Amino acid sequence: MPEIAEIARTVHYVRKHLVGKTIASCTALNDDKVFDAKYQTTGPQFEKHMINNTIKDVGQQGKYFYLIMSKPPHPVLHFGMSGWLKYKNEHTYYYQPKEGETEPEEWPAKYWKFHLETKPAKGEEKVEAAFVDSRRFARIKLVDCPGDQIRQHKPLSENGPDPVIDKDKVTVEWLKQKCHSKKVPIKAMLLDQANISGIGNWVGDEIMFNARMHPEQYANTLTDEQIEQLHKSIHYVCGTACELLADSEKFPDDWLFKHRWGKGKKDATKTLPSGEKILFLTVGGRTSAVVPSLQKKTGPVAKDMDEAEDPDAEQEDEKPKKTKGKGKLKNQPEMNGTAAPAVNGKKRKVKEEEDQVEEKKPAKPAKAMKKAKADVKAKAEVNDGRRRSSRRSKA
Repeated sequence: MPEIAEIARTVHYVRKHLVGKTIASCTALNDDKVFDAKYQTTGPQFEKHMINNTIKDVGQQGKYFYLIMSKPPHPVLHFGMSGWLKYKNEHTYYYQPKEGETEPEEWPAKYWKFHLETKPAKGEEKVEAAFVDSRRFARIKLVDCPGDQIRQHKPLSENGPDPVIDKDKVTVEWLKQKCHSKKVPIKAMLLDQANISGIGNWVGDEIMFNARMHPEQYANTLTDEQIEQLHKSIHYVCGTACELLADSEKFPDDWLFKHRWGKGKKDATKTLPSGEKILFLTVGGRTSAVVPSLQKKTGPVAKDMDEAEDPDAEQEDEKPKKTKGKGKLKNQPEMNGTAAPAVNGKKRKVKEEEDQVEEKKPAKPAKAMKKAKADVKAKAEVNDGRRRSSRRSKA
C-alpha cells in the first residue's frame, strides 16, 4: 500500500506536470466503489467538474492527496492498496523497472479509473495522466469547500496530523499524551490513521527498528525516554523517506527496509549485514519485521502474537493465502473418479474415495437397521408358511 513517502512522490509529480494546467478533457468510469457516493461523487460528476477547471495547487495529509481547483469542489484521493497516478510520457512509479524490462505501455493505462488531458500552453505539449487501481480499494471524493479549508472537512478532518506536513504539531508532548492514553501495541497506535496520518506497515516497522522498540509492546508502558526516542525516529524515518520520494534505492543502507524483503525466498538475506536475524511476527493478520536481538521487550506485549522462528515458512506481506474450497468448480459438471478439465493449464483429478468419505460414515447404522428389518421380515414369512421372492414385482 502506498504510504506517506509514496504519496509525497505523487504530490511531487502532480506539482511538476499538472499544477497550473487547465483540464481540456477528462473521462471517468462510473465505478461506484472507487468514486465515493457518500460524498456525492460519481464518475460522470467527476468528469463534468474537471473539464475546463484549473489545478491551482496540490496537497497531502498522510495517505491522502488533494487537488485544489480554481473552483470547488476539490478532489481528495486515496490510492488504497495498489492505486497510482500515471503519466503517459514519464515513469513515476516508486518501483523502477530493471533495464531491458520496460515495454511500451498501452494508453489509457490498464485499470484506469479516470484519465485526463491538459490544454497545452504556447510552446508546451499537453500532459496526459491516468488514475489506475487494479484492486478497486482506491477512493475518490469531491469535497465542496474553500480550497484553503479542505483539511477541516471530512475525510481529512477525521485523520491525525501528518508527521512531515504537520511537524510542529507532532511534538514530544503530543506523543507522550497519545502513548499514555493508549493501551494498545505501539505499532498499532502508529498505524491508526486517526492518531497520526501516513504511517503504514513498512514505515511502522522502520520506525520501530530505528527506535529499538518491540512493535507489540503496549504504548502506555513506554518510559518518557523511550517516547522521546520514538519521536525522533518518527520524524527521521518519515522525513527521510519523503525527502527521497520513496526511492528505496536511495534509502540508507542500515535501514531494515533494505534487508527485510527476502522473506519467503530461499536464497534471500534474512539477517542484517551485522548478522542479527530478522523474524516476522503476525498480530491481527498484520506482519511485522523485527530484529529481536535489538528490539527488546521492556514491558507487556500483545498476547495474540505468533512468532515465526523460521522466516522461510512465512509468505510475502499481503500475499493472498490459498484456501481449500469444498464447493464445486463454477460451471463444471459433476465428476466421479475422472480427470477434470484443465484449470489454469493444470489437470485436476477427483478422487472417488474422498467423494465417498461422508457417505461411508452413516453406512454402519443404516446397514444394521436394514439387517434387523430383514430378520423381522424373514420370521414373518416363516410363520406364514410361504416362500417369498426377494425380487420386486414390476409395476
